[in-house]
Amino acid sequence: MKHRGPLSGVRVVDLTAMVMGPYCTQIMADMGADVIKIEPPAGDNTRYISVGPEPGMGGVFVNVNRGKRSVVLDLRTTEGAATLRELILDADVFIHSMRATAITKLGFGYDDVAALNPSIVYTNCYGYGRGGPDSDLTAYDDTIQAECGLPSVQEQLTGESGYVGTIIADKVAGMTALYATTMALFHRERTGEGQEVEVAMFETMAAFMLVEHGNGAMFTPPLGPAVYPRVVARNRKPYRTKDGLISALVYNDKQWAAFVDAVKPEWAGAHFATLEQRARRIDEVYALLGTTFEERTTQEWLDLLRSRDIPAAPVRTLDELFDNPHLEETGFFDEVESPYGPVRYPGPPTWFSRTPGRIAGPAPRLGADTDEVLAQLRVSTEPCSRDRAFGSTAADGTESP
Repeated sequence: MKHRGPLSGVRVVDLTAMVMGPYCTQIMADMGADVIKIEPPAGDNTRYISVGPEPGMGGVFVNVNRGKRSVVLDLRTTEGAATLRELILDADVFIHSMRATAITKLGFGYDDVAALNPSIVYTNCYGYGRGGPDSDLTAYDDTIQAECGLPSVQEQLTGESGYVGTIIADKVAGMTALYATTMALFHRERTGEGQEVEVAMFETMAAFMLVEHGNGAMFTPPLGPAVYPRVVARNRKPYRTKDGLISALVYNDKQWAAFVDAVKPEWAGAHFATLEQRARRIDEVYALLGTTFEERTTQEWLDLLRSRDIPAAPVRTLDELFDNPHLEETGFFDEVESPYGPVRYPGPPTWFSRTPGRIAGPAPRLGADTDEVLAQLRVSTEPCSRDRAFGSTAADGTESP
């Protein structure tokens, strides 16, 4: 059942696979868009890479493809390509995650799609931008983490090169594709103009990493290396307490003064009085705080720090998120019935007073909506508008090869 989210009435033809593109269109579906997921006969590979209630319904797929409809099309056939062209005629967004040469060879490059529907927003989700020498390289989250400097930063922090424990490049690039696509829709709403959008994982993550790490290297001539020292300090980690672990950040001068007044550590002299002084010796500060936090229990520290408005939190496991009292109270999780059993989804993390998003439904089984979508195309007696208004209604769909 569709709902009145901020993207209600937007139809998306989704030819993305894996995580980057599907995460983008999952959020669009949560926000009310009608997402038609075009899949090849074998299905999106994420159907098979994690545990699930039945074959082809792995947890990763079920989460990033919720609320969409699945249509199976073999775009290498005349019939499959023709069906996709019909779907494009009445779409607001066309989004894919194939390499430029592959999508063009299939006959669905931007020029081909815009010829069918000039007002469409056409989003390319790439590993590397088309303007560079690496544009045709295969890209996955691990390789993009390596390219953008994450393992190097981890080595400074922990002493050993490594990836972070989440597919951060896929997810950050997916959110970037989301805002880029909706910005293009906003432009179209004002002007009626469609356009081509490109989002590349490498460029996205390079920009993401350099937000704080660009630092002195951004100036000409450079004033220092590309690194933000605080976040790579070896002693920047959860503090061990008498009975566990705690995360705390005694950071600005107000927090520091409150901490020193309450705890009175012998080592906290005038040489640490200001943020500038502490920033120059941040790893030493973290080490000294570490010795102090060993003196009390986690709950004692939480009570003390929070009473003085100093940021502090217990160190939780991912499984504990599903029983988190705050998330329970805010209604963050939503249990949705599906053909393969109930699924407890993490809901949209945003809130709108007039057009709230919500989980539109479960992820589809492979090809579950093919017959319905094709029937809607066949029985349509009115020609599809190629200049459809931004707020018109749409029919659902699936993801592509």
